[in-house]
Amino acid sequence: MPQLIVALSSPEATNIELFGPKAANQSSLGQADLPIPDGFCLSSEAYRIQLKYSKLDQVIEKLASSDVQEARLLANQIRIGLFDHPIAPEILDPLLFAREELLQRTDSPLVVRSSALVEDRDGSSFAGQFESFLGLADENEFLTAIRACWAALWSVRALRYMGTHEIAPSDTAMALLIQPLIKAESSGGGLSQMADGGMLISATWGLGEAIAQGEVVPDRYELDSDGSLLHVDTGRKTHKMGCNLHGAIPSAIVSKEYSEKRCLDDEQVRELSRYLKKAEALIGMAAEIEWARDDDGFKLLQVRPLQMEKSAIPDELWARRPGLRGHPAGIGWGIGRACVINCECELSRVAPGDILVTQVAGPSLTQILPMVSGVVAELGGSTSHLASLAREKGIPMVLGVLDAIQKIPDGAQVAVDGVAGIVRWTNQPS
Repeated sequence: MPQLIVALSSPEATNIELFGPKAANQSSLGQADLPIPDGFCLSSEAYRIQLKYSKLDQVIEKLASSDVQEARLLANQIRIGLFDHPIAPEILDPLLFAREELLQRTDSPLVVRSSALVEDRDGSSFAGQFESFLGLADENEFLTAIRACWAALWSVRALRYMGTHEIAPSDTAMALLIQPLIKAESSGGGLSQMADGGMLISATWGLGEAIAQGEVVPDRYELDSDGSLLHVDTGRKTHKMGCNLHGAIPSAIVSKEYSEKRCLDDEQVRELSRYLKKAEALIGMAAEIEWARDDDGFKLLQVRPLQMEKSAIPDELWARRPGLRGHPAGIGWGIGRACVINCECELSRVAPGDILVTQVAGPSLTQILPMVSGVVAELGGSTSHLASLAREKGIPMVLGVLDAIQKIPDGAQVAVDGVAGIVRWTNQPS
């Protein structure tokens, strides 16, 4: 019987093929003496054992000879089966034991996060495609979260993403990462390399989900390659994301004064920049991190490869056009007709080659990324899930652009520099 559960502090947890890049990289950060939360990993072998125990492996075997319609029905059957069947005893008993030990050590509700074998790799980040569950203290809700993360491998969203990368869900597996919920005063992300060779750190109050989901404009701290702070933009942090379960810090609207206050002081920015460069050295390439800060200091929550390229303006005439600045959140330079929308219900107006101009850069935009020439949004930042996907797909994107909907004319010709974080447009519709 393979070892299904290992502590993050164990060298065995760095095995990518058993625990997936997300969990393995998290363990590697800890092995390198970088601060991470306590926790443990549930191996991808547990997922495979569960498939066999519930006889869903037999359903998966039918996929190879099925047509498109039948494949959809089979995927639904697998997803529902992972929810309906009890967890195999050889998984359940050690899982509940590890959970109880972690609860006793940390006295905190738990977080269950996906760590699929295919995510957080160069060219296929799967940012925001799977599931994470916060604030789990009850045993039943914990086990439901385990099942839901397994089932997320067969969700419509994940299957569509895998299809664009020629990945078959039957050829991979889902490992899981279980950690205590950080009582975060602030959270955010970081990019170890920008177009100018510097670094970027983003921050908001509370949990980082507000950044990941594109709900706020986070602080932006721009640094040179040596970690010296060059520029600070305090963003528009209208609310802080929390967890309203089991005594955790709840979500809340913040005052205008608090919204415009810096989340990090200069020394904290420098400390994070050092962690960012160490994370980059650890994975051997440009890195994107997620972090949270509680009363005890910073905790690194994730590191993944970062795709970045130099900025170049193909037509100098654009340099004289009116422009707005925001958070660079994509790759390259794109030109197209502005399609300004105020609601997700208007997404059907977006045509191939358009520049989408909207307020929230949330997960609902994932489905239309392949058809647009660029995205501009009033909210969001460089380390949101959508920004990660835009860089992966080579799509120019600028987020956190103040008053973009009001200032950019619908139908105008728009140019988006996703590396420099600038949006320009002609005054006349195309």
